[in-house]
Amino acid sequence: MRPSTLALAIAVTAGLACRPTTPRPYFAPVTGAPSGEIELDPIPATDAIADVLKSDSFPVTKVERRDGYVETAWFDVGTKQPVSGRILGPDIVQIRAWVNPAKLHTSRVTIETTYRPLADPSLSPRELDRQVPPDHPVGKRVVEIVTELAKLYAHSTEPEPAAAPDSSAARDQ
Repeated sequence: MRPSTLALAIAVTAGLACRPTTPRPYFAPVTGAPSGEIELDPIPATDAIADVLKSDSFPVTKVERRDGYVETAWFDVGTKQPVSGRILGPDIVQIRAWVNPAKLHTSRVTIETTYRPLADPSLSPRELDRQVPPDHPVGKRVVEIVTELAKLYAHSTEPEPAAAPDSSAARDQ
């Protein structure tokens, strides 16, 4: 096979093997978003996060299992109902979760809870997003979710206690 034909074959194979687009956003989580490691591969970890958010009645609108991404609609903190129109203030938030592979069978989970403190048409919507303060009710719940998942899917690494020596065997000798 000629070098140019081999290079073309490799390029075509590589192009078919990867997906050039992803529904996961191009931006990273905001600074201050809680994160932790859970002992699940990324797809089951993504499912677990989506399930917990849904069970808490958060309006989950997007679950991208293959890409490790979960997103809710912008919603009212008090009612957990999606909102439309002006998204402004700490009473209207959105939750986004990123799941990335960490170690073998372990995922790094980052879940942001953002709000928009102001409207500024000169900035992109993402530049307006801010992590909710630590005392925010949805922010507190998200921290609890990360902690609960880390505990739920942690394998015990503590060694079993050593068995006490049998004292009757020592006396018989």
